Amino acid sequence: MNDQHYLTSEGAVRLKAELEQLKGPGREEMAKRLRAAIQMGDLSENADYHKAKEDQGFLEGRIMELEYLLQHATIVAEIGNGDREIVEVGARVTVIEEGYPPETYFLVGAQEADPRNGKISNESPIGRALLGHRIGDQVAAETPNGIISLTITGLE
Repeated sequence: MNDQHYLTSEGAVRLKAELEQLKGPGREEMAKRLRAAIQMGDLSENADYHKAKEDQGFLEGRIMELEYLLQHATIVAEIGNGDREIVEVGARVTVIEEGYPPETYFLVGAQEADPRNGKISNESPIGRALLGHRIGDQVAAETPNGIISLTITGLE
């Protein structure tokens, strides 16, 4: 795994909004749940209290994770109009595998990966294989289903 974290500006905005929601309304709701569970009495056998404490731990962990990511992430530029010469995070790459129609991938950091919507991580097998290459290059990606050969036909 890579210690470098990449985010698009859109991804950074989305994570900041999630962080604000968790730190504000999320914490307020958690405090209400805890107060309600405490009012039920005996905490040692109070399942609602134990569940609320567990959920609070997850909430606080996610807040810490988001704060770390936003403080340490590299925001990648999204350059359009074919201005890119090499594949890097933030690029839209069109590839063709022999016998299949062309596919376009948006290369993003792991936090934003969404393969079903064409967003692949720079840490994924295909993403790693594409990094640093140019239009016309043929790359081999070692996937769980075996090695596939892709030709880069477009880059923006």
